[in-house]
Amino acid sequence: MATTTATTTTTVLHCSDPLNERRVDAHFAAEARQLRAAGGTALLIDHDALLAGDTERAVARVPEGTGAVWYRGWMIPAGRYAALDAALRRRGGELVVTPEAYRRAHELPGWYETFAGLTPVSGWLPAGPGAVPDPEGLAALAAGLPPGAAVVKDYVKSRKHEWDEACYVPDLADPAALHRVVARFVELQGEFLAGGVVLRAFEHFVTPEAAAAEIRVWWRDGAPRLVTAHPDSPVTEIPEAALEPALEPVRAAVEALGCPFVTTDLAWRADGVWRVVEVGDGQVSDLHREADQAAFVRILTADQAPLRTTAPSGTTPA
Repeated sequence: MATTTATTTTTVLHCSDPLNERRVDAHFAAEARQLRAAGGTALLIDHDALLAGDTERAVARVPEGTGAVWYRGWMIPAGRYAALDAALRRRGGELVVTPEAYRRAHELPGWYETFAGLTPVSGWLPAGPGAVPDPEGLAALAAGLPPGAAVVKDYVKSRKHEWDEACYVPDLADPAALHRVVARFVELQGEFLAGGVVLRAFEHFVTPEAAAAEIRVWWRDGAPRLVTAHPDSPVTEIPEAALEPALEPVRAAVEALGCPFVTTDLAWRADGVWRVVEVGDGQVSDLHREADQAAFVRILTADQAPLRTTAPSGTTPA
């Protein structure tokens, strides 16, 4: 796959604080400090303006002639991301991750075929915000999955915190329950429904003893550079059980995907197999609050960096 080339100064676009446009959003402020400490440059964009379609206002604080830049901030719909890249190009800049690569890693239909066999069987129907697929369409979609339970999501996100009402379908053979859960999911997603409705076969995952139930692997140019607990995890310990060999088929899929900065979320299935439960663009993937911020920033600032696994303290070993 094509690799990204590090320059003398790594430049990263961060979201500005909604209450102070001269300051990095508090959620990413520590990363920005680490970036500057490593000799990088942190620039600001207005995320709210970008989502509202005002791209010129969004990039008003980005200087002319910035060249290639990373984005690091809140999720951006793929169409808005493309608009951001276009606005930067008018100012002599561009995003390191192209709009095509961003969509491929960010949305399930972009990465699913590449990871088939490593992730639960899935199917999807394009749909706009507020549009609930009809029962016949959902039944046809469900027919392509194994019998049993399923999980509902859109191309990017699920509503796992509303598990029973808007995420989990106990039996795909129950069309009324399927339609009810999908309708509630679409309702709760509102204007933020991304792409359409996805059904994913339910697989039973278990939590390794005293370790994170789900781990996030950060990949740069097809190589694993950092392993952390999933940001929702209350613990930071990384289960070592057969993790390294499990990453080899995932590495092959990431290389085939051909995107420069990718995350893969892995969970331990009850039969002892690591499974990819989510793929994302690393620019908009959240970092666990106790992860090593400096190690994360080195993924962006260095040509090469070794795989770093989170130590029991929540930091990476020296």
